[in-house]
Amino acid sequence: MNGPRVLLVEDDAVLRELLRHHLEVAGFEVSEADRAATAWTRLGGVDLVVLDWMLPDESGLALLRRMRQRLGQALPVLMLTAKGREADRVEGLEAGADDYLAKPFGAPELIARLRALLRRATPGKRLVVGDLSIDLDQGRASLGGAALGLTRREFELLAFLAAHPGRVFSRQVLLDQVWGEEFVGTERTVDQHVAQLRAELGSGLIETVRGRGYRLAAGRSLEG
Repeated sequence: MNGPRVLLVEDDAVLRELLRHHLEVAGFEVSEADRAATAWTRLGGVDLVVLDWMLPDESGLALLRRMRQRLGQALPVLMLTAKGREADRVEGLEAGADDYLAKPFGAPELIARLRALLRRATPGKRLVVGDLSIDLDQGRASLGGAALGLTRREFELLAFLAAHPGRVFSRQVLLDQVWGEEFVGTERTVDQHVAQLRAELGSGLIETVRGRGYRLAAGRSLEG
């Protein structure tokens, strides 16, 4: 399945399984968490989050605040809650939620809201991670508003990593995805392009995960 990737954070196992079923039928790729601690480890590489307000180890609201501190507003979040008061909705939205759905609700409404969030998150085919902005249509990238001078291959490598912030990719996978499976070269080619990107962007943007490969530092402030 290659649909949008959603992290479903819900401690009610029955409801979580029901929502997973409906989301997968609608074309979403679903990962699950039943508590905040598990959700925190599964944020990398997802396109949006469905987050329950009440969790056993930490409130969804507190988790949301931590997510915004780490990832900024780049990752859309829809909150689920039994709290229907206006003051509760306002509190959730002010904490950084992009949308809010009170229980009980129908699966079609949830799916429609998630699709709307995805449309708003990718206007004009633009990737935004922290201070990094990538315009896929124009083939341009900027950091903190300043245009970056990248070669075509550097841009393609950066765009691929930015499309999956926090996810680790091996050098061979990057070769296959960015250069193509028919490219004749070595993994050293990836190392050289990463070094060139770091020279342009600073050392904190692309992280080396020893023995595994490279990843984009999801949501980090990239300047300095």
